[in-house]
Amino acid sequence: MFNIESIGVNYNERKTPKDDYWGEVISEIKLDKTLDDSCLDGIESFSHLEIVYLFHLVQQEDIQYSSRHPRNNKEYPKVGIFAQRGKNRPNRIGVTVVELISKEGNSLIVKGLDAIDGTPIVDIKPVMKEFLPRGEIKQPQWANELMANYWK
Repeated sequence: MFNIESIGVNYNERKTPKDDYWGEVISEIKLDKTLDDSCLDGIESFSHLEIVYLFHLVQQEDIQYSSRHPRNNKEYPKVGIFAQRGKNRPNRIGVTVVELISKEGNSLIVKGLDAIDGTPIVDIKPVMKEFLPRGEIKQPQWANELMANYWK
């Protein structure tokens, strides 16, 4: 067993989960006041950050432990929860790469965070080229279709 504590909270205009149109969303990540502002020193030298957060509104009874159709769309094949990025995951953890717009005290302004207002932030990491995938990225056609409007 383990515990993970929130390090901050996400604030933006998206109040409810939606499947698409996250690309232009501007968010403010406010770190917990117990964290020293110096924990963000140097972060502005990176263009992108990886944000780890909790799908805090997902109820225990909605957690998926087996395969399902992504977005419950029967036109997509049934695949396991770990073969998709749905929010109803066993540990309710989300991860997204965002563009860093600015740092303001103990807050970060970011673009493209697909987390709703009030979402607990679990971790922040700078994106480094060396951690990005090496080689060609492969994914099925249904994933291309599903993601067509996600970042618009």
